[in-house]
Amino acid sequence: MNAPVKFYQTGTFTVGNRLLQAEQRSVQSSEARSNSLNSGHRACQGCGEALGARYVVDAAMRATNNQLIAANATGCLEVFSTPYPETSWQLPWIHSLFGNAAAVGTGIAAALKIKALKAGKSMSDVRVIAQGGDGGTTDIGFGCLSGMFERNDDVLYICYDNEAYMNTGVQRSSATPMGARTATTMAVGAQPGAPQGQGKNLPLIAMAHEIPYVATATVADLRDLEAKVEKAMSIHGARYLHVLVPCPLGWGSASHDTIKLARLARETGIFPVFEAEHGEVSAVTKIRHRVPVEDYLLPQKRFAHLFGTPGQPAMLAHIQADADRNIRRFKLLDEEV
Repeated sequence: MNAPVKFYQTGTFTVGNRLLQAEQRSVQSSEARSNSLNSGHRACQGCGEALGARYVVDAAMRATNNQLIAANATGCLEVFSTPYPETSWQLPWIHSLFGNAAAVGTGIAAALKIKALKAGKSMSDVRVIAQGGDGGTTDIGFGCLSGMFERNDDVLYICYDNEAYMNTGVQRSSATPMGARTATTMAVGAQPGAPQGQGKNLPLIAMAHEIPYVATATVADLRDLEAKVEKAMSIHGARYLHVLVPCPLGWGSASHDTIKLARLARETGIFPVFEAEHGEVSAVTKIRHRVPVEDYLLPQKRFAHLFGTPGQPAMLAHIQADADRNIRRFKLLDEEV
């Protein structure tokens, strides 16, 4: 269990971190951070994925003493960070196809293992991560990812979940929530938006493989995210990290609300934040101030058709029921038993 850190100065976490001992500071507050995803990329203002990738990869770099290789699926992260012939990445980085980042990461890890064995070592000092969006993870890359889990390959796979195919025009993915308007689930008809009863809960699917480590996180809690990355990099075998990264463009939200929305997703119970080891939940982040799902949905234009007259009260009730089920399933409130 991580010890709580008290900040004695108001303002940004970066300012507050300067009053802490060096070993207590977040990776992002340290001048020694690697800036793995450097400035100059083409991400939209307020992009949650750009934040998530920088936080995750910098933490992984520190955990491995900068001995890290990344495989990256096609998608927003790849497109905005590597417009040919430029790149914002400052580590060995390999662009894979849309659906095979997990397989490419597996191949890199296997090659490193062979090199280590030839050098007389049991394992390589260089570690591997693979990363992609929800489209490249829950849909196109699902088979390769399941294979990586089944073989227990020594790769940390990170899914940056912005809940649709944002790079190609905001089409629905299997991570798109019920009721959300996308280019392929229009806000028309008796049940507008993404259909009810479809999609995948990939963290639970990963847990069903009983791999060493599965975790969820959001960009709203930097310390939690960094701690989970560092824990994942301390483990060998297949690991999976699912990070909620709001997308102002696709969600129809204000660019300055990215962190607020990520926090509300957790506080409503819509996005449970937890850790699991070998198929069993080992830790959860409790909800501190429970709020109704409307507080999360209202700032997003993709859910605008659920409100007003006539609105969709039945769909809102169903979304609230889903959040309530998450709260019960993961015991997200102290009074839940």
